[in-house]
Amino acid sequence: MKLTLKDKEFLEKLKGLYDREDLQIRFVYGPPSYLKLCGNYGAQIENEFGMSRQGVRWRFHRLFNDIYVSAYEAIYWVESNFGTSLRKDVMSIVKERVGIRKKYSNLSKHDFIDNKMSRA
Repeated sequence: MKLTLKDKEFLEKLKGLYDREDLQIRFVYGPPSYLKLCGNYGAQIENEFGMSRQGVRWRFHRLFNDIYVSAYEAIYWVESNFGTSLRKDVMSIVKERVGIRKKYSNLSKHDFIDNKMSRA
């Protein structure tokens, strides 16, 4: 799964509420365990996000429990098979890609992560 521009905007707004301590992110023991959005944030949802509380919960679940956890599952699998020696190089590639996206973000309205700078 890839992050979209809407996901990026959602995360930025969510971080604002999180930093102001209007909401919390809690670990809920399972199985399966998951992250849960908590707090009295109902009145601020319409103003901050322009969507219902259920929409915010759905997007939070998708981002934090599907995409974020899946990314670490992939990393776990690769590193358990190949070791961690490539991690430094991979982080350099990630930083480079993010820098390129930031540089060209004003020129393009495409997806934040999905807009790969592919090489033919």
